[in-house]
This record gives sequence, C-alpha cells and structure tokens, in this order.
Amino acid sequence: MEIQRVVRDLVTTKRNFWLAAKSLRVVEDHKGQLSVALDPVGCKPGDFVITIGISAARLAAGNPKITTDLTIGGIIDDWSEAEWRS
Repeated sequence: MEIQRVVRDLVTTKRNFWLAAKSLRVVEDHKGQLSVALDPVGCKPGDFVITIGISAARLAAGNPKITTDLTIGGIIDDWSEAEWRS
C-alpha cells in the first residue's frame, strides 16, 4: 500500500469489458510520478488516498477478473502535504 494524491479524473472512450463501468483516476506519488488507479470508493481530485498494487489491486476492486494493478482502497481523512512530501 502507498499514500498517493488524486490529480484528476481519467476519461476513456473505449475500455476492456471489466472496466466498462469503473471510475479511473490519475494519482501522484510523493515523488510526482503519475499512475492510473481504479476508484471503487468515489474520491475527488486533491484527496489523499491509500492505493493497493499488484495482484491485491484486483481483490481490492471487488472482482479478481478486473484488469488492474492499482486500486484506491480508501480516502485519508487527515493528511497534509508536508507529511506526504517528507
């Protein structure tokens, strides 16, 4: 698991069957590297989140058939930019 920040929504016109109705977000790690994460929890840009990677991301998405290697597992209620960058 890793703490990341949601940068923006990601809109795609064509998707894999298992991703058809799923929300996607662009997330940023503390070094500024961007990734795409599946969002089953409904976060918004600016939220700090816990992301779950690799094969556990499929389980966190609620369906092991979903083709994802990064899923948002929760929204962090109280976290600051200073804590994140250190």
